[in-house]
Amino acid sequence: MILFLRIVIVLTLTVIGHLLATRHFASDLTVQYRWLGALFGFFGGLGVVLVDLYFKRLSVRNILSILLGASLGLWFNYLLMGVLGYVLPETDIQQIGIVTSLLFAYLGAITILRGQDEFSVMIPFVKLSAKGAKEDIVLLDTSVIIDGRVADIAETQFLGGKLFLPRFVLKELQLIADSSDPLKRNRGRRGLDILNRMKKSPAVEIRVHEAEYTDVTTVDAKLVRLAQELGGKLLTNDYNLNKVAELQGVKVLNINELANAVKPIVIPGEMMQVRILKEGKEHEQGVGYLDDGTMVVVDNGRRRIGQTVAVTITSVLQTQAGRMIFAKPSDESAVH
Repeated sequence: MILFLRIVIVLTLTVIGHLLATRHFASDLTVQYRWLGALFGFFGGLGVVLVDLYFKRLSVRNILSILLGASLGLWFNYLLMGVLGYVLPETDIQQIGIVTSLLFAYLGAITILRGQDEFSVMIPFVKLSAKGAKEDIVLLDTSVIIDGRVADIAETQFLGGKLFLPRFVLKELQLIADSSDPLKRNRGRRGLDILNRMKKSPAVEIRVHEAEYTDVTTVDAKLVRLAQELGGKLLTNDYNLNKVAELQGVKVLNINELANAVKPIVIPGEMMQVRILKEGKEHEQGVGYLDDGTMVVVDNGRRRIGQTVAVTITSVLQTQAGRMIFAKPSDESAVH
């Protein structure tokens, strides 16, 4: 049906162009202008279709915001021209009005489009309300972008709400990527690569938020203030930012806490296989790791470094850094 409507609009504008050209150039000597009018109508129809294809990427809310902003800009321009009409000739008003109407329409559309998340606007039969009132807004932190796991979580669609990338976070990533320190530079570039991956993923919708706070110096403080204004949540793995945000009443989604929550539950007395990789801090201890990165400390495991050993879990310790499992070798012999 959409394709049919596009074909109809192109054909209709082509016919209208031909009819207008025929009407204004009726002489037999200028018959070519009739088809030139049809050609202009055809390309005009293609232009309409291209505009439609561009607006396809925008939501109805975005389109209505653009139309409302342009209308307000044109209305303001009309008032301005009415005032200038008392001091300028009519010919000058017409020439100036063409330029100012385009300028104010553009400024009005951009203003409403950028501010649509901070206010509610009522127009006949339509309500443009702030997004935070009906759906969650999730603000991305610099550390969680560099971490990279957010891309995998977002692609699984377990992460509810709209993902917002504040402009000041993007600037910080760019500064890190341009750092003279090779380690920082690699971290920054990794973060930018993660963002590009999320942008290209059809399962992820991420938007750049243009808010800026000149009276605040740190990115963390700006994130907290923006989250407070939008009623959104912070997605981070920064422990300090987590605590500061919670103290100021901002909800936090911590990826490290999520990772700990989804790790398999182990109970003292269970048996597992673990490869001992290095010695532990205490005497005769060996240390290994599960596939999810959980550390397993094995008593009397030092002499079995490099071996895969059957162990029995003795206790599990949950810390801020993650989970640690303590075990001892089972009665079974080591498996090489």
